[in-house]
Amino acid sequence: MKVIPLSEGTFTIDKTKLFVPFDAEKDDLQERPVGSLLVEIQPFVVITSEDVLLLDTGLGFTNEDGRLQLHQNLMDNGINPGEITKVLMSHLHKDHAGGMAIGTGSARTLSFPQAKYYIQKQEMEYVYEKGFPSYMPDELDCLKEAPNVEWLDGNGVIDGYIKYEITGAHSKYHQVYWIVDGGETVFFGGDDAPQLQQMRSRFVAKYDFDGKKAMELRQQWWQKGEQEKWKFLFYHDVKNPTWEF
Repeated sequence: MKVIPLSEGTFTIDKTKLFVPFDAEKDDLQERPVGSLLVEIQPFVVITSEDVLLLDTGLGFTNEDGRLQLHQNLMDNGINPGEITKVLMSHLHKDHAGGMAIGTGSARTLSFPQAKYYIQKQEMEYVYEKGFPSYMPDELDCLKEAPNVEWLDGNGVIDGYIKYEITGAHSKYHQVYWIVDGGETVFFGGDDAPQLQQMRSRFVAKYDFDGKKAMELRQQWWQKGEQEKWKFLFYHDVKNPTWEF
């Protein structure tokens, strides 16, 4: 399998849940509000023998040319956005789901109309229960009737080689993925396993739906990943987008 990180940049985020760009050469983290977290925003492409997979969709920002940054990042890596066959969503928080669609209001359409989107049905329902600022319900309305959205219900396997499992750790209906192809295993933990340093410590995050469960799962995954030689993908790691034993 080939894994391509699609970094959208480094940001700080505080209790306002606003993502503010951060330039390590110019900006000082100490000048940001107390409690600000430094994170990367980093969807991934995984090219398998059967698919060109997109794992989460970033913030949905556009570049100076008005093009979706995610589309530009794909093209910069030699991939036409039309080549994406499956979009695998861990959850629908705005920093992961912002690039799922483009446009505004009733004119908003899916960014990858030729691909199939895989989303937990309960996660979508929770978007409207929880709402802003973690979720952007208006931006996700176009998903509800889209014919190419596969609404998942619990745990399962896609096409015999992509396993998904609800954890309820970072968010209430968060899910993680194992992609097994050609004797390799790629693990994408979304925000349950966002950074390398969290895998190596007993870190409990206050911002998680169930921080203790997230910590325990990370320890289990790290141990099993070492035994089975998984490749880990870290959506929010500034220095280590991937790690493998």
